[in-house]
Amino acid sequence: MKYDVAIIGGGPVGNYLANLLAGEFKVALIEAKTSFGGKACTGIIGAENYEKLNLPREAILNEFRGAVFYSRIQSFEIERKSPQAYMVDRKILEKTLAEKAVRNGAEYYMGTRFLGFKNGKALVQRFNERFEIEADFYVGADGVSSKVAQEIGARAEAEFLSGYEVEVVGDFKRKDFVEVWVNKDINEEFFMWVAPVNESLARVGTFGDYDSLMRFLKLKLLKETQIVEIKAGNVGFGFRRPWVKENVALVGDAALQIKPLTAGGIVYGMLCAHALRYAIRRNNLAMYEKLCGDIKKQIAFGLRVRKLFKDLNQEKIEKLFEVLSTREAIEVIENYADFDDHKKTITALVKHPRLLAKALKVTPMLLRYLVM
Repeated sequence: MKYDVAIIGGGPVGNYLANLLAGEFKVALIEAKTSFGGKACTGIIGAENYEKLNLPREAILNEFRGAVFYSRIQSFEIERKSPQAYMVDRKILEKTLAEKAVRNGAEYYMGTRFLGFKNGKALVQRFNERFEIEADFYVGADGVSSKVAQEIGARAEAEFLSGYEVEVVGDFKRKDFVEVWVNKDINEEFFMWVAPVNESLARVGTFGDYDSLMRFLKLKLLKETQIVEIKAGNVGFGFRRPWVKENVALVGDAALQIKPLTAGGIVYGMLCAHALRYAIRRNNLAMYEKLCGDIKKQIAFGLRVRKLFKDLNQEKIEKLFEVLSTREAIEVIENYADFDDHKKTITALVKHPRLLAKALKVTPMLLRYLVM
């Protein structure tokens, strides 16, 4: 079996890349699972990028036009008239992309596990059968614990966290607003979130440990017995190098193309999938990483903000909330906020003289974290 491109991993990014390539190249996609979806993922994607990436409308579960940010003792709200982000059903998203790719000629090997490379071919196993798939290019889209990355000797300089998310029944009347809770008394590692699916169901999660999530549910007066689904997964904040070795490339979570501030990886991975298609078209994988330069800058910036968060205690977080909850700060955020471009949002705040002066009083090292 000979292909132009063999994609290993059928998550959102792997299926999206298959769509980009199918019809122009002979494409194989190898997926270890027997069905799509099932992974821990809140599935929130910025509305602007959702449209630009031409993602399926049928996968949208809910639309968000605002967010409420909570600390231990205070809060502020960001609101816009139009939807800023969509919550998607991962299973529908992945399966719809897969169906489209297959209609355009891609060949899918479901329930097929990638074992490694042997003599320039991909050795795979489906049930009790082992066989080889040959391709001119191989793409690892197989997640944070990428076997393809291991095979090419890629090394990660990253912080790895476990994530936990539940779907819980409750009263979520403001279904077009996400809640973001920053309270290190509950969880020192990450923020907590409440993302409504509808008025009676929400996805509630965090990164760190499951006990932190249970403490947060109690704070929200939600009972463990109201949970109807539990999912867990891992995420990596940092860089995995290299993304390319000879005729093998990494994309998506396999390359750690993940936002360090929110742990979202779908948009970064799909944007890099476009760069990878360009490199494959020109038979030059070496250009791929350079084409993803803006994504790398976003990740590097996010890592600096992540370090700032880890170094702040709750007292300083409360003081920063005082700054962010002012009318002038809210106006800056509402005017410049971009769901998928955190650098743009934070830079707009830092460039505001009065806001910067107030923030520097809270943490004088702020510029050291953000301007490097």
